[in-house]
Amino acid sequence: MAKETVLVVCPGRGTYNAPELGYLARHHRGSEWLARFDALRGEAGKATLTALDGAAKFSPAHLRGENAAPLIHACAYLDFMALDRDRFEVVAVTGNSMGWYTALACAGAVSGEHGFAIADGMGINSQRHAPGGQAVLVLAGEDWTVDPALLRRVEAAMARNVVLPSIRLGGMLVVAGSEAALDALERDLPALSRPPMRLAGHGPFHTPLMQASSEAARAQFAADWFDRPEVPLIDGRGKVWRQFESTAQELWDYTFGHQILEPYDFSAAMTVGIREFAPDRIVLLGPGETLGGAIGQVLVALNWLDISSREVFAARQGEDQFLIGMGRPSQRGIVIP
Repeated sequence: MAKETVLVVCPGRGTYNAPELGYLARHHRGSEWLARFDALRGEAGKATLTALDGAAKFSPAHLRGENAAPLIHACAYLDFMALDRDRFEVVAVTGNSMGWYTALACAGAVSGEHGFAIADGMGINSQRHAPGGQAVLVLAGEDWTVDPALLRRVEAAMARNVVLPSIRLGGMLVVAGSEAALDALERDLPALSRPPMRLAGHGPFHTPLMQASSEAARAQFAADWFDRPEVPLIDGRGKVWRQFESTAQELWDYTFGHQILEPYDFSAAMTVGIREFAPDRIVLLGPGETLGGAIGQVLVALNWLDISSREVFAARQGEDQFLIGMGRPSQRGIVIP
């Protein structure tokens, strides 16, 4: 039987929350990779992932970058390693924001240990930035389509208040700037379907305000950790890094330069992954499933497989899941042995 092709998506910050507490224990207890990650954390004098994941109660400590980033990376990477390779062929890998570091490891552009070290270290480095934060603007309506006129008005308000685009996320836009600028933007925005949501503990990611983080990363992570990806790797611009068309130096430079300092266009990454590789399914690694809506909104924007609205997407998912979320118990079993 021919293998089904899958586009793998790695999640970013904000996906390990109270419902995900215990994710590693539930799905990856006894994993050799988890033991390696715990050892690396222990050698550095940090709380192990097993201890954090096994806490009796979810706490604000789980949301801090130095803990959230390695937890999310470990959950996603171990999910990737658990995929049933006898049935599924990974044709491309991408990720959202911090998920780029996981995507590097999944695609073989860095080793499993180096991928974890990058995610773990960037959890700390990402806290080095000029003052500021992020907010999520929901632009899509109930049918998951975006009114171009509304988008133009939002972008005009951003320009007036010196707020920058941070992540393009389907029918949502993550914006970044100083706290004062974000406050001013909220007062100046046109009516949205939901009020803007500030992201607690997040800096002005993917903007020039992260220059200190970029400089720290370049000093910390060696270029010789990088290699050409073994499978196509789609970055936050929609560029495809292929094995024989990429250099390790260019990949290192993008990862700790453009990827940190410029907007991350997850919508573009997904559009390229869907159109260029035409996968039989999309697999969203755990933890959580918050990216599922954004991926669905990209499918609607593309009218892929005649998915033209939220309702059509839900109906398709009910019949035969095109998007499989490994953080969703009812779908996880589809892609693991």
